[in-house]
Amino acid sequence: MLITPGKLLAQIETPEDLRKLDRSQLPQVCAELRQFIIDNVSVYGGHFGASLGVVELSVALHYVFNTPDDQLVWDVGHQAYGHKILTGRKNEFHTNRTYGGISGFPNRKESIYDAFGVGHSSTSISSALGMAVASALDKHYQRQHIAVIGDGAMTAGLAFEGMNHAGATDSNLLIILNDNCMAIDPNVGALKEYLTDITTSKTYNKFRDEVWNILGKMSNFGKSAQEVVSKVETVMKTAILRQSNLFESLGLRYFGPIDGNDIGHLTEVLNDLKNIPGPKLLHCLTVKGKGYGPAEKDQTKWHAPGIFDKISGEIQKKIFDSPQPPKYQDVFGHTIVELATANKEIIGVTPAMPSGSSLNIMMEAMPERAFDVGIAEQHAVTFSAGMATQGKVVFCNIYSTFMQRAYDQVIHDVCIQNLPVVFCLDRAGLVGADGPTHHGAYDVAYMRCIPNMVVASPMNEEELRNLMFTAQGEKFQKSGNAFTIRYPRGNGVMPNWRSPFQEIRIGSGRKIKDGSDIAILTLGPVGNFASQACDALERQGIHAALYDMRFVKPLDEALLHEIFARFDKVITVEDGCLQGGFGSAVIEFMVDHNYRARVKRLGIPDGIVEHGEPSDLYRECRLDVKGIIDTVHEEMVAEVTAIL
Repeated sequence: MLITPGKLLAQIETPEDLRKLDRSQLPQVCAELRQFIIDNVSVYGGHFGASLGVVELSVALHYVFNTPDDQLVWDVGHQAYGHKILTGRKNEFHTNRTYGGISGFPNRKESIYDAFGVGHSSTSISSALGMAVASALDKHYQRQHIAVIGDGAMTAGLAFEGMNHAGATDSNLLIILNDNCMAIDPNVGALKEYLTDITTSKTYNKFRDEVWNILGKMSNFGKSAQEVVSKVETVMKTAILRQSNLFESLGLRYFGPIDGNDIGHLTEVLNDLKNIPGPKLLHCLTVKGKGYGPAEKDQTKWHAPGIFDKISGEIQKKIFDSPQPPKYQDVFGHTIVELATANKEIIGVTPAMPSGSSLNIMMEAMPERAFDVGIAEQHAVTFSAGMATQGKVVFCNIYSTFMQRAYDQVIHDVCIQNLPVVFCLDRAGLVGADGPTHHGAYDVAYMRCIPNMVVASPMNEEELRNLMFTAQGEKFQKSGNAFTIRYPRGNGVMPNWRSPFQEIRIGSGRKIKDGSDIAILTLGPVGNFASQACDALERQGIHAALYDMRFVKPLDEALLHEIFARFDKVITVEDGCLQGGFGSAVIEFMVDHNYRARVKRLGIPDGIVEHGEPSDLYRECRLDVKGIIDTVHEEMVAEVTAIL
């Protein structure tokens, strides 16, 4: 079902079409764009609240600036639905986040209007500054460079690194702070309080408006008058707010705050800022979910609600006749509370993902022992390390793809210092519709090469519970090793998952099924696909042995000796990158111990896997049941061919 755009929006294929409209028509464009987003997401799913909040900003930016020559970078790409619709992808928008369709985030391969690919937060200022410096070197002095940062991204250190550099340049850079006090969950930390102080100071806002008017009236009197007023403005901001302006202390001209959902005022301000040289920041206040009542009231729930009835606001839920397996993240959330009730030293940490990781369950039950540190993965790891030095048992829960941002801290602050921090990597493997920026493809490879690190992946919910129980136990905590437990997005396989805790011996795997023709070795939940494949192969007369290796570091060497002594055909299956992953570890063992076997590795190939339903992506990587069966057949045929 294709969604029909409104009268004005239907005429807009590119921003050039938008700029042909009279400014008085922009409110209608905004209304039609907002409705188009609501209509599409309600039917096809996707991110929701963030893009609704920046409808006016999206329209104003493309109306005022000459995109794509003027370069626009969106931080936290799920703000960019309006941008995509206005830049030639309106008729494809219904394919957003679907297999073979357009990406849910700006993507340089997709459009010339996507100046920089994004998915992880806080990259906009640094990348836009790089563009601005490069443009100056190429003598493109009139080109504008705009970084739209918000939705929690300003809490990350990279944003401050970019501002610190920008303030020391004369680059033609405009930073737009989209301040909606939200990431997925409400923003936390001192920066949030600072911005709140600015936005709620009636005295400052009144004075700021007066200064803005004075600047406009005095512009004809030359540069010196503007400089004088600018200095007076800075002094007054400091006096009124009782603190120096954070952004101006970094060398950025600060303007705002203004209503980011007022299209008329936005276009006026942006037009004025085009003519002010140097690095500057415009502080816009927006409402996440603007224009859709339920999304405004419950912004966390409506961040990415899935399919819903746009009239009633009822989010569509699947109805099942029997109990269903829980999400892995909820198993983590309930289990850490269960463990922390018995072990008073347990602490939970997450960087801005309490609801996404289900640490919010612990935050509600034990608020003094669970911490959301904002979008700051590096800080989350070193903060965890600091607590571990004091004897705390820290579960640091980070999405696999975001842990990439804290790799140095894992090595330098945790493993070199022999600190037993437990890293729970949610969203490991192929995550689905969020695509390549969010696939947790690399964690096995980058974690298993670090000394003093254990790396494991549970095949099911029971194993996740037991790995967590093992990691917090006194025996392991005295080892001085860190412990990585990786698990996927979505539901598990065990409706009745609350089994009594059992300690798992570090580095131990298990035999799931005996066989004589070929051995299949798996790591993590893809073992369930392999189990189904083995059952099907058995019916075909092929007897495949199945081993859940469970640990990739340390490997179960006793089990591997048994496997290579019995089998000359081995298949490894993992939901991670092939290069340096679990299969590579098995081959290293084979070579180191002088075994000879034909080993076929299944995993995520050395290439970028795009977005789509997980089932589509597993099929593409041959990790599904059929892919495993087909691989076994190929290996059996290859053996016969070699003999002949």
